[in-house]
Amino acid sequence: MDLINWTRRGLIATAAASLLTGTFMTTAPAIAQTPEGVLIVGQIAEPKSLDPAAVTAVNDFRILVNLYEGLVKYAPGTLEVAPGLAESWEISEDGTEYTFHLREGVTFHDGTPFNAEAVKFNFDRMLDENHPYHNTGPFPLAFFFSAIEETVVVDDLTVTFKLNGPYAPFLSNLAYPTGLIISPAAVAQYGADVGRHPTGTGPFKFAEWRSNEAVVIEKNPDYWGDPADTEAVVFRPITDANTRVAEMLAGGIDMMVEVPPTALSQFQGEGFNIVEQAGPHLWFLILNAKEGPFADVRVRQAANYAINKEALVNNVLEGTADVAAGPTPPAFAWAYNDDLSPYPYDPEKAKALLAEAGVESTEITFYVTEGGSGMLDPIPMGTAIQADLNAVGFDVKIETYEWNTFLGEVNPGLEGKADMAEMAWMTNDPDTLPFLALRTEAWPDKGGFNSGYYSNPEVDALLEKARVSTDQEERAALYKEMQAIVQEDAPWVFVANWKQNAVTTDRVGNFSLEPSFLLQLQNVTKE
Repeated sequence: MDLINWTRRGLIATAAASLLTGTFMTTAPAIAQTPEGVLIVGQIAEPKSLDPAAVTAVNDFRILVNLYEGLVKYAPGTLEVAPGLAESWEISEDGTEYTFHLREGVTFHDGTPFNAEAVKFNFDRMLDENHPYHNTGPFPLAFFFSAIEETVVVDDLTVTFKLNGPYAPFLSNLAYPTGLIISPAAVAQYGADVGRHPTGTGPFKFAEWRSNEAVVIEKNPDYWGDPADTEAVVFRPITDANTRVAEMLAGGIDMMVEVPPTALSQFQGEGFNIVEQAGPHLWFLILNAKEGPFADVRVRQAANYAINKEALVNNVLEGTADVAAGPTPPAFAWAYNDDLSPYPYDPEKAKALLAEAGVESTEITFYVTEGGSGMLDPIPMGTAIQADLNAVGFDVKIETYEWNTFLGEVNPGLEGKADMAEMAWMTNDPDTLPFLALRTEAWPDKGGFNSGYYSNPEVDALLEKARVSTDQEERAALYKEMQAIVQEDAPWVFVANWKQNAVTTDRVGNFSLEPSFLLQLQNVTKE
């Protein structure tokens, strides 16, 4: 079968079938239009690029991890680091040198060899402004690797990273999609357009990208590991959630991710499988700890007691999240402080704390976004939060913004503008979110994302120490101590940890979601 020609004809046919059956839709899919061995995935958006060093969106990463590989990867079902293109590695006693031993006989999809020179090329391209292909960026997440002082080719299959100091998250950052390895020959051939010509070492290779229609990847017959169990995967960008649901119900796609909470019940009948997986996600409210009512810790605690987070999770989010207890998601099992319990819903306690604080004004300006990365029904959530806070004596005024405008208001800091703002983060290491958003040195005027200007020297010291420790047990203890302090200080309202979801037809087998929020499709089957 000519898969490229099939995907052109098949996508038109399935789209037509969806439109024809839309009026009479039931909870069972229409007669499938897609052939055995070709998996059709409904994505939430068109990818920006397929160059792993140039993108930041999980939507793009879900495609990339099937085309590319990194030196290390997340072990299935965990956020623990496992071998990838490197079979093994050693870390120097002082934590400043990481030496990787590469797999032999691996080739890129263009037939060029994967070796230590290719590894050096990838990291020098991101980090060295004088590199001949640095202008193929920008590389927005290059700071993940800013600790690299030099990448040294020891021999063809050995590479050493020399760091400017101990940096404990380094392995985890290498497992993140920004650490995926692209063919140097492809970068040299296509330059800044290499994101339209992705060339990795993964179990699938690039076939075609039709803008706003489909990205098609095919089984890599020369893959060094176990071959993929499908012949091809077609990623279709369907930006409207209701349209994705309609396509899924009509049989136009085999799988969709990020099913709207209100639509999940439509897939609980025969013919579908719903999959859920907790991940490293935190939905929270940034509180302005520098000025206004929330400068008093008692008022910040009152806000945490005032909001009925169980009701938010169960009623607004339809059970697709768990109530958060602190700044670290439980997906980081090794570093999560499970001795902490979420702030209970206690409006009387909230009123008592407000009275004790004796604040002159409880007027609150609350920034809410219309929608954005991991924000989980932000407008209904914001409205419910407003009602809970008003019920205990706050006077909350909501200002709503489009996502990019919202970020432009929040990321530079809330000082002089707002008292509270919605936010969500998905991270790869327990270091990332608190280091970028809770340290004193992460205040916006210092280049960080601590938009509420929270400051606690003890938290600063714990995070700095955890970042340079090479002992995971020590790191875990430091992070757990940090979580307890931050929960008490309440610089945020800790709202929810999202349980990502997906739905497949019953023709799809061996599929599971990963805590990393990535979409690994190598072992998925399609009848």
